[in-house]
Amino acid sequence: MRKLTYLVLALMLLGAVPARAADTYWPQQHTVAPVISEVPPYEGELAAESALLMDAVTGAILFAKDIHTPRSPASLTKIMTMLLVMEALERGELSLDDVMVTSPRAKEMGGTQIFLDAGDEITVEQAMIAMAVESANDAAVVVAEHLGGSLEGFVEMMNRRARELGMENTRFVNPTGLPEEGREGNVSTAYDIALMSRELLRHSQITQWTSIPWDTQFMGRVYIANKNLKFIRNYPGGDGLKTGWTEEAGYCLSATAQREGTRLIAVVMKTPTYELRTRDAMNLLNYGFAHWRSELLYAAGDVVGTVPVDKGRLVAVEAAPARDAALLIQKSDSRPVRAVLNLPKYVKAPLQRGDVVGTLDILAGDEVVDTVDLLATADVPRAGWFQLLGRMVVNFLATLK
Repeated sequence: MRKLTYLVLALMLLGAVPARAADTYWPQQHTVAPVISEVPPYEGELAAESALLMDAVTGAILFAKDIHTPRSPASLTKIMTMLLVMEALERGELSLDDVMVTSPRAKEMGGTQIFLDAGDEITVEQAMIAMAVESANDAAVVVAEHLGGSLEGFVEMMNRRARELGMENTRFVNPTGLPEEGREGNVSTAYDIALMSRELLRHSQITQWTSIPWDTQFMGRVYIANKNLKFIRNYPGGDGLKTGWTEEAGYCLSATAQREGTRLIAVVMKTPTYELRTRDAMNLLNYGFAHWRSELLYAAGDVVGTVPVDKGRLVAVEAAPARDAALLIQKSDSRPVRAVLNLPKYVKAPLQRGDVVGTLDILAGDEVVDTVDLLATADVPRAGWFQLLGRMVVNFLATLK
C-alpha cells in the first residue's frame, strides 16, 4: 500500500503546482485608467506648438495642446530605438555585454555622435548610454543594424511596434531622427511620443542611463554630456528622458520626473529655443505634481492569486491583471486607494493563456472606480482519465489517515 501511495503521489506531482507562463513577457494592454475628478485648467506659459502632459502610471492625459498634429520628432525618435533594445533584452535576445561592430554606414552618420570608426567594437550597454546621454547617431545605427539585421529591417521593427502601441500618426524611416536628403523624414505627434515614452519607462534601467550628467572618459576615448542636463540637474525628481532638435523640428523634449510614487511625462515639440523647451516641460510638470497623485497597485502581468482548476492537467492557474491596476486621483482627495480580488472557487479546464479567470476592483475609499480583468497566465489542458483516477485514489487514501 505504501508503494502504491508513493507511486500515485509521484504521478500527481505533475499536477500539483499552479500553472504559469514559460516566459515573463506579458503583452501590455494600454487602456487608460480612470481619473477621479475634473482636471483643473493649466494657466502657465507655453511656447511649444504641441504639448502634452501624461501620467505615466495610468496613461491619463492631464494637458493637451495640438497633440495629434504630425511633426518631425528629431532625436525623440531614439525613444523607440531604445525601447526595442530594452524589449529585446527582456526577451533574452540581447545582453548588455553583447559586442557589436561598427559598420561603415554607422561611421558616416552625421549630427551628434561618439565618433566611432568602422570596425570599432561597442557593447549594447555602451550604445544605450551613448544614445541616452549624448544622443549619439552612430551608436543608434550600430544597435539598429545588430538587432534588426539591417537598418531597413530595424525600421520595419520600429514601425510595427509603433502600430502595436497605437501610434497612429507616426512613421519612421530611420532610427536616429536625422533628416535625409531627398526623402521624407520621421514623423510623429506629441501624443505618440508620450505613448512610446510611457512604454520605455516601464523598464526601470532606462532612467539610470538618462540621468547620467556626463562622462569625461566614455569608453576611454570621448567626453559625453547629457543633452537634457539643464532639466535633470535643476528639476526635482527629473531623470529623463530624451531631447531632439533639427531646423525642421525645432527644440523637442520628452521630459519625465517622479515624486512620491507619481511619475509624469511632459512632451513639447516645435519649441523655438533650448531654454523655452525646458521651461515649458518644467511648467507642465509643476502643474501636474501640484494637483495629482497616482497609485500603481499591480502592474500588468503581476501574479496576484491562484485559481483552482477543475479537471485540469494542473490543479491551479496563476491570475494576473490584463493591464496595470492603477488610479489617478486629485491630491485634495484623501481617500485611500486599494484593490479587492474577486476570484471564483474554481474554473473548469481546458483553459488558454489570457482567458478571464476573475476580476480586480480598484476602490477609492469604499467606491469602486475601476475593474480590471484577471487573466490566466498559462494554458491548462484537461486532465486525462488516468490522472483524474490518481487524484481520486489520493483523496481516498487521505481519508484513511
